[in-house]
Amino acid sequence: MDRKAIVKRARRLRNNPTATERVLWDRLRQRKLGGLKFRRQAPMGPYDLDFLCLRHRLVVEADGPFHDPERDAVRDAWLNAKGFKVLRFTNSEIHNSPEFVADRILAAIEELGPIPKL
Repeated sequence: MDRKAIVKRARRLRNNPTATERVLWDRLRQRKLGGLKFRRQAPMGPYDLDFLCLRHRLVVEADGPFHDPERDAVRDAWLNAKGFKVLRFTNSEIHNSPEFVADRILAAIEELGPIPKL
């Protein structure tokens, strides 16, 4: 898939989020979570990332009922090789335990440590 098609798909996904993505986006948008800047449906290589904090190289995925663990493993390995950490949360975790999800994201940022100045 060419870059133009990937960007077009990301725009379509941003304009039609799932209910779970809306719940999580409400917590992440406008630097509400620890002052962190997140992007939604960010294109990266051949993938669209649900949520991306580029500064900390953290990807947050909302895994609905149709996720394929084998494809996710290939995708995660590709992202890890590019230096990204991937966190995955089920729809149930996002809806029923939003504080747990927020705490896990903040803990992951803390584990990643400070970002070197360029």
